[in-house]
Amino acid sequence: MVVFKRCPSMEMTFSEPEKVYCPGEKVVGRVLVTVAEVTRVSAVRLLATGVAKVFWSKGSHQCKQEMEYLRIQDTLQMDDQACDTDGSVILRPGNQYEYKFSFELPQGPLGSTFKGKYGSVNYCVKIFLDRPSLPAQEVSKGFEVVDLVDVNTPDLMCPVSGKKNKKTTCLFIPDGSVSLSASINRKGFCEGDEICISADFENTCSRIVVPKAAILAKHTYLANGETKVFTQKLCSVRGNHIISGMTDSWRGKSLRVPKIKPSILGCHILRVEYSLLIYVSVPGSKKIILDLPLVIGSTSSGLSSRSSSMASQSSQISSEMSWVDLNIPGTPEAPPSYLDIVPEDHRLESPTTPLLDELDSSCCESPIFMYAPEFKYMPPPMYTEMDANNCNNNCAR
Repeated sequence: MVVFKRCPSMEMTFSEPEKVYCPGEKVVGRVLVTVAEVTRVSAVRLLATGVAKVFWSKGSHQCKQEMEYLRIQDTLQMDDQACDTDGSVILRPGNQYEYKFSFELPQGPLGSTFKGKYGSVNYCVKIFLDRPSLPAQEVSKGFEVVDLVDVNTPDLMCPVSGKKNKKTTCLFIPDGSVSLSASINRKGFCEGDEICISADFENTCSRIVVPKAAILAKHTYLANGETKVFTQKLCSVRGNHIISGMTDSWRGKSLRVPKIKPSILGCHILRVEYSLLIYVSVPGSKKIILDLPLVIGSTSSGLSSRSSSMASQSSQISSEMSWVDLNIPGTPEAPPSYLDIVPEDHRLESPTTPLLDELDSSCCESPIFMYAPEFKYMPPPMYTEMDANNCNNNCAR
């Protein structure tokens, strides 16, 4: 008769389940083991791995490659559990056994956790429960790592600019050209930052063109000497139409960096790169494209709060300036025609102010209030309308 042994139950948890780890930080957790029958355990082993994998099929040929970032092995012990001479322990039903673990991530560059169309970077912890004469039982759990990419280095704080010009034709006849020049104040950004674009466009062709800008993600996979590239537009903005013979400029037009993974630049089989595309759509012709490289980092650049603050201040200043121009002088002159219509004895001793009483200067500066000038004179005398038919009848009588 064959006797089937019931497998022990294993549950693994991290001390900080939601944490995203950085190089040099410590990963801490525990494994809880319960058994339904007396079980001898020869060892409890830990294996922590971090691997970048690339895989795709090309016809019947498979392209795959791996690169290892992390490999840590350890043997776990219980603090208050007696061991036999061979190092094994006896686990009994009705008890819960806790094995704690901790390890430190290396300081060197680690690829950020990533999942793409043809590849991924994954980190996980595996715990193996070794039993004599039985296959090892295992439990695994993944954790997330983000590589430190500091965008506040001098290299990434330098402005980036470029120019493009394209001659257009219509039925093989020269038809003017379209040109653009653009710049951004730095190369490195983080999630939530505003990318402020300065650009100039000129259209001398006979067609109406439209300037646009977009943040582009480019994933490059390399395996077995083959290369696979996947691109994706993340967000975009567009400008006004530019008719023939006209120019246009962008000053302060911006794009917000969406929630994306940091750039992966140090991996030999997988690269994640970003760029800002500024391009002009020309009907009946290829687009004119200017590609400005970006590096998305994990260390905050502080541009998000600063950009929103500056935008708020400029908005407030422009709002105040526009209403300053509309302020009316404090004591407007009465219309001259009133002097002829209203007799002097009908004038009021004190002026009246419709709508607002005691209007002060602070109210004038606010766009919420409208200035109502004072009237020093009474309106013209009341008049009555007479029916012409009644008037004729009375006269006839």
